[in-house]
Amino acid sequence: MRDQLDDIDWKIIRELQADGRMTNVEVARRVGISAPPCLRRIRALEEAGYIRGYRAMLDAARLGFPVEAFAFVQLVGNADADLAAFQKAIENHTNVREAWMLSGEVDFMLKCVARDLKSFQAFVLELTAAPNVKTVKTALTLGQTKGEAAVPF
Repeated sequence: MRDQLDDIDWKIIRELQADGRMTNVEVARRVGISAPPCLRRIRALEEAGYIRGYRAMLDAARLGFPVEAFAFVQLVGNADADLAAFQKAIENHTNVREAWMLSGEVDFMLKCVARDLKSFQAFVLELTAAPNVKTVKTALTLGQTKGEAAVPF
């Protein structure tokens, strides 16, 4: 699919990646085409899954969630049903902002936020008690040294 993108598509993706709030007219101006075909291209990129969505990048600490941590979860078993059950168990936890299935000793890495250490500890206890969870190790963040959301191309 990547080979199906032309230079204009790549320019559109670069512009929207830099500023997702940019108007279609501004994107069109920057990539050198008129607004109607630019909008068609953006919609095609969205429908093809190159552009998955748009969102504001928020400051969790300023919004009342100053505790940021990672939880590394090892399951008892790795059958598809076990993995799916764990994914279902965490999907509605608002503390979990990202969940990654990993290879190796750790099965899942969860990026979490919390209002305070006490609420994070309560979440970890709940996580530890979940079916099929063998171990949970956590690491509190001390600060973010890089937070690039853009895809390098």
